[in-house]
This record gives sequence, C-alpha cells and structure tokens, in this order.
Amino acid sequence: MASVAMRAGRARPLLTEVGLLLALFSFYKWGRTLVQHGPGEALSNAKWLWGFERGWLPNEVGFQHWALGWDHTAFLANVYYVSVHFPGTALLLIWVYARHRSSYRRVRNELVVLTAAGLVVHMLFPLAPPRLAGVGAVDTMLTVGPSAYPAAADGIANQYAAMPSLHIGWAILVAVTVLRVSRSRWRWAVALHAPVTVFVVVVTANHYWTDGLVAAVLLAGAMALVAVAGRMRSGGAEASGAKAAGVRQGGGHAADAHELGGSGRPGGGAAGREPRAARPVPAAGDGHGDRLHDRGGDREGAPGADAPARDDLVLA
Repeated sequence: MASVAMRAGRARPLLTEVGLLLALFSFYKWGRTLVQHGPGEALSNAKWLWGFERGWLPNEVGFQHWALGWDHTAFLANVYYVSVHFPGTALLLIWVYARHRSSYRRVRNELVVLTAAGLVVHMLFPLAPPRLAGVGAVDTMLTVGPSAYPAAADGIANQYAAMPSLHIGWAILVAVTVLRVSRSRWRWAVALHAPVTVFVVVVTANHYWTDGLVAAVLLAGAMALVAVAGRMRSGGAEASGAKAAGVRQGGGHAADAHELGGSGRPGGGAAGREPRAARPVPAAGDGHGDRLHDRGGDREGAPGADAPARDDLVLA
C-alpha cells in the first residue's frame, strides 16, 4: 500500500500538468470562436494591413507564387501547417518536463501568457488571412489540401483570426527553449522549426508577415513578464529564508548563553564535565563520516535536476 501511495504521489504532478496543458490547447482551439465579428470587419482590416505592409515588407503573394513553382511545395506546406503545430509544441513540453525539469515551469508559463495575449488580439483585431482577403493569393488548403479548415468545421473554427500568428509564436518559443536549455548539436536542427513555420504560413496564405512579427513581440513580452515574476518569487523566497536563518541564529545564541551560565564555565559549572573541544572525535573508519558523506550525496542527486545536456535530445 505504501508503494502504491508513493507511485500515486509521484504521478500526481505529471497528471496535473497534462490536465492543464489539455485545457490550454482546448481553450486555444475553441477560444477564438468566443467573439465572432463576421467577415466584414476582418476583410476591412486585411485591406488596411495589406496597404500598410507594402511600403516596407515583401509581397506575400509574390513570395507564394515563387514558392509554388517547386513541385509538391503546396502539399508539403499544408501537411506541415496541419500536423506539426500542436504536436511539436506538446513534444517540447514533454521533453523539457522529462529532461530539464527546472526549466519546465518557465516555459509553460511563457506559453500560457503568449497564448492568452494572442487570443486577446484575435478578439480585438479580427483579420482575414491572405487566402480569404482577395489579394490574389492561392488558397492551397482548398485547391491541394489537406486543410486545417475542412467544411465540417464551418461554424466552429474561426478563420478570421490571422493576427497574430500563434503558429509562428509557438514555433519561436520551441526554438528559443531548445537553444536555451540544451547543449546538443541537434538543437540547431530543432530550432529550424521557427523559420520553416514562417515559410509555411506564408506559402499556404494563412498569414501575413506582420502576423509573425506581432507574435514575436508578444512572445518577448511574455518572456519578460515571466522572468520578472520569477525574480519576484525568488526575492520573496530569499527574504523568508533569511528571516528563518535569523530566528535559528537567535536560538543558537540563547543556547550558548545557557551553556555558559552558572559558574561561567562550559557545561553549566559541573566540575567533572569535559569541555566540548576536548571531546573525542570519531575515528575515520568508524562509519560516521561515511554516513555524513552519503547524506550529502543524496542531496546532490535530488530528483528534478536537469539531465546531462550532452544526450538530452538524442539518448545515444
């Protein structure tokens, strides 16, 4: 029974995290449908954004037509857009939880803050993607497939929530996290997920360049906010620790004063009592030192420490 309770106690934090992440992904998927402004405002915003970009950013339609000149580009881009976004982010969280536990809370909180900020912008600034904005872009999901917005999703999925691109925001978070916590040479290959996602969302005409730029700014803000909150927690913990140490130190002074009481000699005035400094020290081989060493070793191997960086991406 004790072993079962111990296993249940160890599994509870993991199950809690899985539940929280499932709730986050569900809220992201369905939260964009909470406020529906209709295509009118989204198309109007798309027209304004298209004009705003032309003075300083490359033309998304021209870039798409160039990319579609290569065979199978549209199909492969559609597959990447549909199948990597959620699974790739979930795999990142699983890997960080398993291999870099000390960094997990930070990454999770950055993802939550970024997603919440993105949903707020979705509601405040509905935006038709290039494929629906009448700017000459090819709707590769409709013409080639597979599509992230099948006909069965009408009325459920909000296709007029292009700003910001959380595809790009989450992909940048994946890349930054891997580069931040790993030292494996494979981290650079994983980090390519970010530029590949930028390529994919433009080729499929699901986003403008500005959608990705806004997502990157929101991610930077989310990281800064989480970092500030972490420093505040650390400062509070240090203050509590210093206070507790002060209490312990005060208690030690009181004990010393008590020991020196009475006749003014150590031991409270008992004539036959040995001074502390004269008490025998255990011999090196009597086992006391080994027990102390073992206790220190146990503390060094505390669960939750990060795994070695050399094999954190490839266990070979």
